Amino acid sequence: MARPSWRERVDAARDAREAASRRRVRRGIGHRDGAHVELDGRRLLNFCGNDYLGLSQHYAVVGALQDTASREGAGGVGSHLVCGHHQVHDALEKELADWIGAPRALLLGSGFLANLAVMQALLGDGDVCVQDRLNHASLLDAARLAGCRLRRYPHNDPEGAIRQLRGMPEGMAMLATDGVFSMDGDLAPLRELAIVARAQQALLYVDDAHGIGVVGPEGRGSVAAARLGVAQVPLQLATLGKALGGYGAAVVGDAALVEHLAETARPYIYTTAMPPAQAAATLAAVRLARTEHWRREKLGELAMRFRAKAKAAGLVLLPSDTPIQPVLVGDDARALSMSATLERAGHLVAAIRPPTVPEGRARLRVTLSALHTAADVDALVRALTVARDRAEAEARVATLKGWPPP
Repeated sequence: MARPSWRERVDAARDAREAASRRRVRRGIGHRDGAHVELDGRRLLNFCGNDYLGLSQHYAVVGALQDTASREGAGGVGSHLVCGHHQVHDALEKELADWIGAPRALLLGSGFLANLAVMQALLGDGDVCVQDRLNHASLLDAARLAGCRLRRYPHNDPEGAIRQLRGMPEGMAMLATDGVFSMDGDLAPLRELAIVARAQQALLYVDDAHGIGVVGPEGRGSVAAARLGVAQVPLQLATLGKALGGYGAAVVGDAALVEHLAETARPYIYTTAMPPAQAAATLAAVRLARTEHWRREKLGELAMRFRAKAKAAGLVLLPSDTPIQPVLVGDDARALSMSATLERAGHLVAAIRPPTVPEGRARLRVTLSALHTAADVDALVRALTVARDRAEAEARVATLKGWPPP
């Protein structure tokens, strides 16, 4: 019997994505300048990045990167447990722990690696991980790779979570959720989930990639916003490449759990440490995020302004008070059309389609930054209105071309 052809499989999958308007193409950014990017020779206002606080190009952050690179070089040289752990890594871990309000922090290469590290080090055969249905892909994949049983509950439904946990009473249990959901922008009901976790003796783990720096007192994230601490949420994830403008991630929480990860988590043990220069840049960004509260205040004002004007224009929004402001479109082709029209008007807004979001829930994921102005937001809403009207006209024309049926 002949084996299936890998080329035929790849070609068929590509053709299926093409037919469903789900091809994904990388495009090279030529230059970044504040809230603007250069793309294909054009200067566009960027509304699809995650630089929420506008720190990625801050002079203090870039200066720390350059100064440390001039002294320590460009790379991390080795793994943390061999010779890669630098004093600046230690300083960053202590600063993050102090800011978030936890005993320990552990640096990892990315949020994806951090989630894998947590689940592989704590879960295995016979254990269960119960997750929100809209959790980030890295949480879902981490549970599958850990070898535990994965169960999912309806979005932001604590009762669904407790039903899943009750249905699997044997083995260790972890209840995992995003703090701020990356595609919807809403917050998880962490206080209710903490009660569920306590009642079911489950470890509550919060991936706060899009909450750290943005929500909560002093930007300490969604766990702090829910007035919870390490006793209720023993571990949480803080990514360093979103509101903090850099790269990498940290797991923050209970000292014994973090030490266990440092000694057993394969994605930590068997990978090169973050370059010291990057750690120094992130350390500078954390200190700015802790003190420059005006950045979060401005984000809140921009979000309220966008929502008010978008609703007045008849755009369909999801409930979100965060910098993530999805404009629900529904149809994949319509989302692509609107994104293209926006780009022609000078705005970069990505079309988000399944499988990143559920079927029939394609959207434009608008993200705001402290670098944006009120005038930028007003111009975007006007452009969104034009893009919507054009997409609707294109849909009507497509329908007419298909009528009458054969």
